[in-house]
Amino acid sequence: MKILQDNNKLAKLLRYQCMKALWVGVLLCLHSLSTYAQYKIDRLILNGRVALHYEDYVLSIQYFNQAISKKPYLWEPWQLRAIAKYYLEDWNGAEADATKAIELNPYITGLYDLRGISRIRLEQYDGAIEDYTKAISLEPDNRNYWYNRAACHMEQKNYDKALLQLDTILSRWKNYAPPYLLKAEVYLNTKDTLAAEQWIEKSLQVDSFNANAWRIRANLALHKERWKDADLYFSKALHLKPKDVGSLINRALARLRLNNLRGAMSDYDEALERDPNSFLAHYNRGLLRQRVGDDNRAIEDFDYVLTFEPDNVMALFNRATLLDRTGDLKGAIRDYSKVIEKFPNFWTGLHYRAECYRKLGMIAKAEQDEFRILKAQMNKHLGIQHRWNANQITAARKMSDIDPEKYNQPVVDDEVENRQEYKSEYRGRVQNRQVEERYQPYIAMVIGARDDAISNNKFFDLEVETFRMRLSELSKQYGFSVPSLGIVGETTGILTDDAVDRLSESISKTKDTSEAAAMLLLRSVAYSSAQNYQEALKDIDNYMQIEPSSSIALWQRAVCGAMSVEYEKGLTPQESDLRKAGVMSDFAKLYEQEKRNAYIIYCYATFCARMNEYDKALELFNKALNIDPRMAYAYYNRGLVCLLSGKASQAKVDFSKAGELGLYNAYSLMKKKVKK
Repeated sequence: MKILQDNNKLAKLLRYQCMKALWVGVLLCLHSLSTYAQYKIDRLILNGRVALHYEDYVLSIQYFNQAISKKPYLWEPWQLRAIAKYYLEDWNGAEADATKAIELNPYITGLYDLRGISRIRLEQYDGAIEDYTKAISLEPDNRNYWYNRAACHMEQKNYDKALLQLDTILSRWKNYAPPYLLKAEVYLNTKDTLAAEQWIEKSLQVDSFNANAWRIRANLALHKERWKDADLYFSKALHLKPKDVGSLINRALARLRLNNLRGAMSDYDEALERDPNSFLAHYNRGLLRQRVGDDNRAIEDFDYVLTFEPDNVMALFNRATLLDRTGDLKGAIRDYSKVIEKFPNFWTGLHYRAECYRKLGMIAKAEQDEFRILKAQMNKHLGIQHRWNANQITAARKMSDIDPEKYNQPVVDDEVENRQEYKSEYRGRVQNRQVEERYQPYIAMVIGARDDAISNNKFFDLEVETFRMRLSELSKQYGFSVPSLGIVGETTGILTDDAVDRLSESISKTKDTSEAAAMLLLRSVAYSSAQNYQEALKDIDNYMQIEPSSSIALWQRAVCGAMSVEYEKGLTPQESDLRKAGVMSDFAKLYEQEKRNAYIIYCYATFCARMNEYDKALELFNKALNIDPRMAYAYYNRGLVCLLSGKASQAKVDFSKAGELGLYNAYSLMKKKVKK
């Protein structure tokens, strides 16, 4: 009996030990899984930091997106993604991410600095002042926070508050140069140039290597026509900041006044090397080349100016005089006529055009111009003189003086802008790209589709997948490629041409109507992938006679029709209108059948956008994004619709989201095209 009891005790002990070991094992597994998950998040954040360090901001955003999707309650990836967006000049996105990071951890001072500097870029100065006030309460000895708050007050034209805060800063940090310069800018804004010069001098005594101080001092000298001083001060500014195009152009102006033509030409050449699109540099270099007799190259500069401002009367008249001198009399008359059309009483222009007419033997026209001059002179003698109306003045010239009699004077900006340099650790190089204003492509079945460059996720639709499974059996039998959802117009031509041949052969071999129909639809996909939309539409129409209720076929026909409207040449206006109406009808019918398919709605919206039906397009993009809020293409296209229809603020938001989701060209479009 005792042995039995001992055995029972032993069995209980063994069971206990086994259960204990089991629970320990389970706990260890759970701990290891948790540790691995945390390691994975830390690794994502580290990879994002590395990409951020090497200025690959788009890649860093993708890493932070993954970290946020897995653990949205961590503040750090929100902060780091905000920094990446700030570097890409997506200040709306940076402000939103910084706000989220602050919600998760309101005790990190740098978050308020990040949101504050983003709000400054958005010109939301009230919000920036609140952020820097909070940052100062957490870190009162950070002089940059004090400086930025004072700068915000100046931007709001609260000059008394700005001066009061600057006095506080200077009482604590006497050797901190930026507040001296900011005080000078406050006095410049209040038109007290004497006090401004005194504070610029104090700023340079504290820090003689501040390029911004030398530039502001040079602009003051330029304004007061102290040409030697302006040349000297701009030279010092450029020694410290050699890539400043504005300083090069202004120094050239000072050198022109000093008759240093060689130095001025060198400055204009260097300015255009650094900024080939500079209007002022091209215009003023054209004047200088005209002055030194380099007429042909002067014409090139004015040609460039007129590509951007075709109605710029100053450039037109200067080019006209150059064409006149180089023997292109018809070209000169064309340009003189455009100027005279805007300013009918511009006697110099009438006189020069009359001379051109005489050289060409067009005596009657020359006499008409000469009579107009004589009549205007007589009217002036009698006290009758026509004035330019406001519309003529506005249309004629946007910069500087619009008097055409001053056509041979260099151009300067109407107001010299003192670019405020805010103090923040968040700075970086923006990735600039040349991006066209072009909608993202349609989505449909294609052969030879490339991997989606936007995300790792594949396009997926249940009905398309069912059709693909049906085709997979036929592909084994007949040896053709199975299509997949992808971007229309971005496929491999060799694969699609080969697929057309294989499918044509397979259709001729099969005796099963169902098989032939499926391969007929597939051949239409191959044709469309090879951008042969006419043949693709023929095959789809034949397929729909067999399967009239197929939404997949209707989807393909709508997209092929949409592509053919844009890319097929030789259509008459009536044929084009008929094709557009047919495509719109197909999309409308398809939308009624598939109201929960985000891809179809996106394609419908994109076609409406391309046809300039912006209200309808916006409505459909909204519906597509309600179904799939991570469709980068839809955000991009909706942003472009908003941009073209004058809704710039909404365009910024959409481009920001498209960039966040990986469509990084949206950042370039946002920077270059979205204007206030």
